[in-house]
Amino acid sequence: MQTLFALLASFSWQELRNHPWRNAAAVVSVMLGVALAFAVHLINASALDEFAQAVRSVGGQPDLELRAATGSAGGIPDTLLGRMARHPDVALASPVLEISAYALGPTPTTDAPARAPSAKPGDAPRVLLRLVGVDALQVAAISPDLLALPGAGADRLDIFAPDTVFLNASARSRLAGDTLQLQWGMQLKTVRVAGSVRASGAPLAVMDIAAAQDLFGKPGRLTRLDLRLRAGVDRAAFVRAQLAAPDWPAQATLVEPGDTLERMSTLSRAYRVNLTVLALVALFTGGFLVFSVLALSVSRRAPQFALLGVLGLTGGQRLALVLLEAAVLGLVGSVLGIAMGTGLASLALRLLGGDLGGGFFAGGAPALQWSPLAALAFATLGLLAALVGAWWPARWTQGLPAAQTLKGLGTAQAPQSHVVLAAALLVAGGLLALLPPVWGVPLAAYASVGLILVGGIAGLPWLVGAVLDRVAPLVTRQALPLLAVERARRVRGSAAVAVSGVVASLSLAVALTVMVASFRHSVTQWLDTVLPASLYVRSSANASTQDTAYFDPAFVQAAARLPGVQRLASQRNTQFLPDPSQPAVTLIARPLGSMAGTTRSLPLTGEPLPVPAGQIGIYVSEAMVDLHGARPGTVYTPLLKHFQALAFDKYDGSATFFIAGVWRDYSRQFGTIAMEQADFQRLSGDSRVNDIAVWLEPDADVTVVEQALRALANAQAHTPGGEAGRLMDFGSAREIRATSLRIFDRSFAVTYWLQAVAIGIGLFGVAASFSAQVLARRKEFGLLVHLGLTRRQVLRVVATEGLAWTTLGAIAGLGLGLAVAVVLVHVVNPQSFHWTMELTLPGWRLLALGASVVVAGTLTAWLAGRAAAGRDAVLAVKEDW
Repeated sequence: MQTLFALLASFSWQELRNHPWRNAAAVVSVMLGVALAFAVHLINASALDEFAQAVRSVGGQPDLELRAATGSAGGIPDTLLGRMARHPDVALASPVLEISAYALGPTPTTDAPARAPSAKPGDAPRVLLRLVGVDALQVAAISPDLLALPGAGADRLDIFAPDTVFLNASARSRLAGDTLQLQWGMQLKTVRVAGSVRASGAPLAVMDIAAAQDLFGKPGRLTRLDLRLRAGVDRAAFVRAQLAAPDWPAQATLVEPGDTLERMSTLSRAYRVNLTVLALVALFTGGFLVFSVLALSVSRRAPQFALLGVLGLTGGQRLALVLLEAAVLGLVGSVLGIAMGTGLASLALRLLGGDLGGGFFAGGAPALQWSPLAALAFATLGLLAALVGAWWPARWTQGLPAAQTLKGLGTAQAPQSHVVLAAALLVAGGLLALLPPVWGVPLAAYASVGLILVGGIAGLPWLVGAVLDRVAPLVTRQALPLLAVERARRVRGSAAVAVSGVVASLSLAVALTVMVASFRHSVTQWLDTVLPASLYVRSSANASTQDTAYFDPAFVQAAARLPGVQRLASQRNTQFLPDPSQPAVTLIARPLGSMAGTTRSLPLTGEPLPVPAGQIGIYVSEAMVDLHGARPGTVYTPLLKHFQALAFDKYDGSATFFIAGVWRDYSRQFGTIAMEQADFQRLSGDSRVNDIAVWLEPDADVTVVEQALRALANAQAHTPGGEAGRLMDFGSAREIRATSLRIFDRSFAVTYWLQAVAIGIGLFGVAASFSAQVLARRKEFGLLVHLGLTRRQVLRVVATEGLAWTTLGAIAGLGLGLAVAVVLVHVVNPQSFHWTMELTLPGWRLLALGASVVVAGTLTAWLAGRAAAGRDAVLAVKEDW
């Protein structure tokens, strides 16, 4: 080993000094791959940690939480407070009422007063505010961060005053002044700001629980009870005893305090993992660049390695020396990548917050959470990528025939094709694609993609031989093409090595192109189905505010009578929790009409089933089938508990919900149920709506109708200043469709950059491989010149070889890319996001990708052969004379 390190410091160091830019390219490729992956990890980890801190800050440190079993907004009755407070095993019971509402108030500026006298609440943007009602006498023991801190000049008893709130730092930074407006339906309720709380996280307000119940019309209801058990009480035994009690209410349950954090982790896991895997694509292609650089390097130094072999350096030691060189490149690239990734993550957190486009951690600016273990893991990945990329050049050096190389008679023989191994890898990749996800992540599918790529590249020598064996008889009468084809056919292993980078990069580019095109086409068709109306009116843009931002029946009925309105359809959205280990499910109540024929209001994946007499038909999204086992033709019982919680004690639980079909919902990842609006209102007693679809008369003006709807809201809310009218969001079908597709294209813009980077690295690999080979073939080209071939003819031979190799590489890349695309579209996407799509092949775009690779590869080969076909090649023949 001492000998190897000595050679590394002398022999290898000279190569680095003589060719710094080439080795710097390999270092940069590893650095970029590690930096992107590590930055994505840091941003996601920091955002999740910030969310966890906010949950602990607001939730405190109770032993147990008593919540609604279905997660319903109806909550639990406050009679449970007395029951738990009197229980001998309970030391403390703290009631909590949580409400999400929009708050309005002018944003403070640095050069203006905090609240301009002329500013109107309706002029300011709505701020999503989490309002928490607490018992001031109990909250300090369990959730001290929610303890109200009166401001200067405020009364310490203001916490018990009605219409009084205390804001955390995030809310205070966005809502200035001594008062703010809270949206309730289309009304605005004014509350007074009397101080602050120490709770971290998103904007939050604390007020007395009785005042919150009165302000939002929730008498006798709680969101949860935080329980502190007495010392020595067995938590699990306590839960079992309570749930087994005959008088325990069916709509209530006891859960661990960490369940909310676990659900958020589950909610974002697939998104985080897929984003990290996408970032690692750069590292994967970086391994091919390391391969190209070292292949060129060892080819140029073949005589020197041969001399070292004559002097006693064994083949294993030569292999280890090349791997050490790669380890140095990979280590330097990984260390720089960790530093660069840390900087990128810090900058992204400061400028963009913790959200990377998934919407799971929007609105915050978390502190960077740097982990040495994570840094070590990603640095190790960078090192492994460099070593894997260097393995083939190292093996080439190990098998170098010293005597022949010193005499200029050739280099190591290319390995024979491993058809059986390639077929086994492809079959194994196909079988892995059939396996289910692990913890909601398609790990087997990712392994399937890797095996398909490796298996396809391993089969390249066989493909080169199979195709060129059939092409050779066609060019027997043409000298130059015959030379090129015979050379390519007889060194098929070298050809496979030369185009392996192009095959890998092109296959990834094709797979990403097909996946994005398929997704976009499916989303476009879906939007055409779910947006049949002319105009859409929305009261809430956030699922958590759908019980505080809504339209009442009087507004809907009056809107239907406005001039220019042909008809309208309303929709009510609620959420419930059928499985505490999974994120919440959305229940949509809307007029469904007939589901038969081509006029369906939902994009069903198949024909609907007839609903049995006496049962209520519901339609579930694909995520409901995957996550909750809600299959067509069965009865879905968890919905019973949800309606029992919504209607409190008025619902007798006699309804039966029959799953009549499955539909695609690209806007909600974790499950949606659609049911007839009339059935929902009858069972729940809730006639509020959140969205209105408006069909206009042929000659109606959209702007005039929007103004009429705003005026109607102001008239009913008695806000002559126009505040209520500004609480609505409008959008035409065309605008919503264009905005959705624009967001889609922006979200997938990174894939186009990754495609360009991958193909660029693949072409660099072709250039390096051809350069390495033509350098080793200088005597061959010199002999061709002595036999009468001109320099232009030699270049034609080299270019024809490049054309043959890159054409075969493009064919293999297109084929492997389509295979990988099938796995991405039909396995990775459904297992990650629980929706399906139709496979769409953008033919012209794929042909353009393949043609550009062939043209660029041929040109690269021609440029690489220019130096080898010059005067040096003629003189090289004299070296053995």
